[in-house]
Amino acid sequence: MIISVNWLKKFTQIDGTVDELATLIGARLVEIESVEDLGEKYNGVVVARVVECAPLEGSDHLNVTKIDDGGIVPDIERDENGLVQVVCGAPNVRAGLLVAWLPPRSTVPETFNDAEPFVLSAKPLRGVVSNGMLASARELDLYDDHSGILELDKEAAPGSSFAELYELNDYLLDIENKSLTHRPDAFGVVGFAREVAGIQGLPFESPQWLDVLDAAVENDGSAKAPTITIEDATLSDRFQAIVLSGVDETAKSPIQLQTYLARSGVRPINASVDVSNYLMLLTGQPSHTYDYDKLKAVAGDDFSVRVRLAKENETLVLLDGKEVKLDPADIVIAAGEAAVGLAGIMGGQSTLVDETTKNVLLEVATFDLYHMRSSQMRHGIFSEAVTRFTKGIPAPLSTPVLAEAVRMLQSHTGAKATSAAVQDYPGVKESISISVTEAQVNQTLGTQFASEDIADLLKNVGFSVVFDGLTANIVAPYWRQDIHIPEDVIEEVGRLAGFDTINLTLPRRDFVAVHPDAFDELRAVLRKSLVRAGANEVVTYSFVHGDTLKKAGQDPANAYRIINSISPELQYYRQTLTPSLLSNIFANVKAGYGSFALFELNKVHEKGDGLNDEQVPVENDRLALVVTDAKKKGAAYYDAKHVLEYTLSVLGINVSYEALNGQAAISVPFEPKRSATIIDRATGATIGVVGEYKKSVQKAFKLPEYTAGFELDPRELLKSLDALGIQYKPLSRYPGTERDICFQVNQAVPYSDVVAAAEAALANDQLIVTVNPLDIYQPNEGDTKNITLRIGLTSYEKTMTNEDVTAIIDNVIERVVQATDGKVI
Repeated sequence: MIISVNWLKKFTQIDGTVDELATLIGARLVEIESVEDLGEKYNGVVVARVVECAPLEGSDHLNVTKIDDGGIVPDIERDENGLVQVVCGAPNVRAGLLVAWLPPRSTVPETFNDAEPFVLSAKPLRGVVSNGMLASARELDLYDDHSGILELDKEAAPGSSFAELYELNDYLLDIENKSLTHRPDAFGVVGFAREVAGIQGLPFESPQWLDVLDAAVENDGSAKAPTITIEDATLSDRFQAIVLSGVDETAKSPIQLQTYLARSGVRPINASVDVSNYLMLLTGQPSHTYDYDKLKAVAGDDFSVRVRLAKENETLVLLDGKEVKLDPADIVIAAGEAAVGLAGIMGGQSTLVDETTKNVLLEVATFDLYHMRSSQMRHGIFSEAVTRFTKGIPAPLSTPVLAEAVRMLQSHTGAKATSAAVQDYPGVKESISISVTEAQVNQTLGTQFASEDIADLLKNVGFSVVFDGLTANIVAPYWRQDIHIPEDVIEEVGRLAGFDTINLTLPRRDFVAVHPDAFDELRAVLRKSLVRAGANEVVTYSFVHGDTLKKAGQDPANAYRIINSISPELQYYRQTLTPSLLSNIFANVKAGYGSFALFELNKVHEKGDGLNDEQVPVENDRLALVVTDAKKKGAAYYDAKHVLEYTLSVLGINVSYEALNGQAAISVPFEPKRSATIIDRATGATIGVVGEYKKSVQKAFKLPEYTAGFELDPRELLKSLDALGIQYKPLSRYPGTERDICFQVNQAVPYSDVVAAAEAALANDQLIVTVNPLDIYQPNEGDTKNITLRIGLTSYEKTMTNEDVTAIIDNVIERVVQATDGKVI
């Protein structure tokens, strides 16, 4: 966004130099990317009057003119009357014109920023010397019109500065737009000037018409205005329109107005369009004009204008002739049932205003900023208007802008209002009121503001402030919808006064360190444990491609789709972390890392979990790990299980494993026959899933055969920790011993039954007991399998003898054989 300093000066005084102003704005309002001295471009451009004009002999279009420059240009050839000779080929040159003259040694403004600017000289044309040139609008770098020389529309003495006449002795501030995303008011010169006045502590002079929020427009009532309907109040707060006749589409706007458009980066076109663009730059409120008669014809018998969502497979031919397929999330303007415009972005070809237009419908409206952003990205249409709509334009602004647009169109195009302004206004909002005390402000900012200082700072930018003792009752102006809580007001006070002006002082109150949240502590322990286990932490995008979900066997329909995603590769919220980790395996293996483990702690979202109280998707925490080895053979399940059990042992959580079942998103990538559901023994809660992946998943992600992993719900882990409470077991002073036992059981007997029976037999508070799998052998043929357990025994009372250990092991064998109908081998 380009802001003209001279335009700002129409509403507030500017103290200091432009560099000082730019520094102040950068510190207290918005980042400025650059400052351009516009006046340099017009150095030497002189206002002159054409005194004589005669055809150049032997030419069919050139004229020899004599111009009066007031004699101010030195070292130039003049006739006996002090006039300067200039040859001009413009068809509109004639005696009496007031023109812009580029004398010899001056630079053509159009080429000012070129690598080799065009510097004029006195040179002969067809044998006649021409001293410089009479300039067109294009050559003056105002707008793209080279059909003739610029005819000045202000009276000025010959020899006057062209730059001073049209206020081009100006500085342009290039504003970094993203810094003002939440400030639609500052996307207009008036609003920006209000803020500049506020940060300088100087008065602000608002245009009187802008303060009249209920302005009525006089009309002759000769035209029928359409019925205005906003079908869904979430799409638009307000839509106003008025019918005008007699608009001269060939009329030109004043040059002064055109120069302000040009220096702001907007091309002047004609008076009708220029008025709309001028008011948009001035106030931040865009408008749009429809050919009234075409609109009425499209609407048919149902002469209504509707704001609605686009229908499925609906198309629209835009003003630029491009046909677009509308998305059901697009807001459209419809005449009757037919869409005639993409709301806030571009009108339709069917209601185009052209040279045949006799009557127009002028629209001033607001549209939901979130729909605007998604439509803008979807259709790739970026304009000054849609940029402002995506900031959230306040609805009360539309009436004064509509009234001023009518007045300017009447003045510059000869238009007249032929209907009353009609509207639909479902978005009426109450004023935002906030109370804040002097003490709150000073304690938060570390300042010593008096109540009068606070009131002056806020009033200067439009706030209403009434003090009741030391408590300020503040009403935010309608254009500040970003003010909601006392801290917002306090921030405004600090910003306007200047955070850089606050004296550095030590806090006057005690600060107590906040104890980390229990969940944060758990995550820290999990990270450290997994790193100690040899895994590497990664952080991947929360968004994934739909193909990634499909590769993992997950349904994209259960994932939230991002309408305005930053990339086609990142269109869906992920449902679990596992697909993101699997996506990184092949690239690392290909890069030469044959054996590694990756883990991630992050959030996921599933449609099935619904929305929270704030009507946004429920977030769930997850911990996922994958382990792979490109050269290793065998069951990767046990590697993943080993890392899992080590991590859980650090937390003191004991788990059991059950057969994997169900089609939850967390389970889908895992192979049911080679995976398990993880159950907390203490609470019976499901913690997650561990196992190897389906062949289809392995193939889709190009995984090594030896790949496995797990995915856990750390919130459930936290509940398990809470259920455990404080557990303490002292170390024994005596040495321990280990025994291995191999049981042969039926293939249908799960490993967990063997372990459960062994642990039941070992339940003894006087012993420290461990039960770990040593080997599981299952032949291809036969109906039995061998499970070898390693049992560790340590006594708190004594060094265990061989007889003590044998008695315990015999009890274990008896219980396991009885429970599983197996035998020891």
